[in-house]
Amino acid sequence: MSKKNLFQYLDSAREMPTKVSLAQRTAGSFDELYGRFAEAEAKHQAGRCLDCGNPYCQTGCPVHNYIPNWLELVQQGRVIEAAELCHETNPLPEMCGRVCPQDRLCEGACTLNEDFGAVTIGAVEKYITDTAFAQGWRPDLSKVQPTGKRVAVIGAGPAGLACADRLARSGIAAVVFDRYEQIGGLLQFGIPSFKLDKSVIATRRAVLEGMGVEFRLGVDVGRDVSIEQLLVEFDAVFAGFGAYRYTDGGLPGQDQRGVLPALPFLVQNGRIVTGRDPQGQPIAGWEDHLELPDLRGKQVVVLGGGDTGMDCVRSAIRLGAAKVTCAYRRDEANMPGSAREVGNAREEGVQFLFNRQPLEILGDDSGVRAVKLVETQLGAPDANGRRNAVAIAGSESELEADVVIIAFGFNPQAPTWLEALGVQLQSNGRVVVGGNGRLPYQTHHEKLFAGGDCVRGADLVVTAVQEGRDAAVSIARALRGIKAFSARLSTE
Repeated sequence: MSKKNLFQYLDSAREMPTKVSLAQRTAGSFDELYGRFAEAEAKHQAGRCLDCGNPYCQTGCPVHNYIPNWLELVQQGRVIEAAELCHETNPLPEMCGRVCPQDRLCEGACTLNEDFGAVTIGAVEKYITDTAFAQGWRPDLSKVQPTGKRVAVIGAGPAGLACADRLARSGIAAVVFDRYEQIGGLLQFGIPSFKLDKSVIATRRAVLEGMGVEFRLGVDVGRDVSIEQLLVEFDAVFAGFGAYRYTDGGLPGQDQRGVLPALPFLVQNGRIVTGRDPQGQPIAGWEDHLELPDLRGKQVVVLGGGDTGMDCVRSAIRLGAAKVTCAYRRDEANMPGSAREVGNAREEGVQFLFNRQPLEILGDDSGVRAVKLVETQLGAPDANGRRNAVAIAGSESELEADVVIIAFGFNPQAPTWLEALGVQLQSNGRVVVGGNGRLPYQTHHEKLFAGGDCVRGADLVVTAVQEGRDAAVSIARALRGIKAFSARLSTE
């Protein structure tokens, strides 16, 4: 085997897979924005890795993927081995390769990032898993010994799916309950198809079912089956019910016709795009079905600068809006959304108004006509270290709008059955886990574990995957009678 050229990055520029054309996107295409690398392209980009010895990319990844190792395997054409290695740390690599903000995580930490352009880690991760699945690779559980233990997983989002995967690999039968008609949680219903084609989720479901995971969909715990019943029937329960309750900005006029919360807008639109019944299971925390307005020729204003806001503005473009504006109260450098997603939004025609704080939504009986904004400047840091947006007196203005989409973020909405179990919650609805002699991700009820957005609040897909994965380790330990252990998780 020839020696690796450690200076390939000097001769090879960073490249992403080919994008769907701008004309197709603005004409309404919800196809995945980025195509797939061919083998030669994947090898070429993987070969740019310096193998720097101190892999900041691995440190910057919440699941600590063995990135340099599987990049080397790709360069050698050993894609099946690369897929095996990907799955050692990440139960959902094909999804993280598509939706992770790599520019803020692994690629942002890449040694080459500042001067030469980071290795295209996410696109290579997508290539590995898609290629391996196409070649018939599936996880090999032939050496796994069944334990006879059974665990109920509440929620088929990324945390629940990751937990179910790791339980199955530990010989523990996992039964996943979800109130919606498809698996995936926000992967299925919140993230638009132009970022994650829903066939990818269907493939993962088939893989998990092949591992012995059972899905019971359209089942609402607390309504269709009681938590008490699950605690009797199963040896443990994992709660990964996500964060669906949107942050209410309390804006005057937000109840007017034409004002939409971001998540129901994305869910209902996603159901329509994928050909499913838009009047399916109501969105948690939004029991009334949302009737989507026709955005063709309309002026749409999205309030909020996170990744959900970017999903909304880019969806509005594809739905034919004449003008789409994102208003955000801080400057661009302080936006919580992915810089790559902001760039894609700009490319598609979205306009941005930074340092603008919404004060009121204006309109009448016929609906919204404008958003009243005030200019801001950055003041002192808040409790999280981010500088506060301070309104500038006398700088108010009106921004015309036919439709306003509110994307201020989300919090968990704890089900009522948690209180009956004596599970402790934070004031914002997040489930309290660990500490005081409990295992990581174990709640105050010894048989109930929790992880993902219901514990940490709305966050990245990859952090939910990490918590579901690690919670499964704690559950396996608990079922083996281990009550306390070191902070370092292991799979032994």
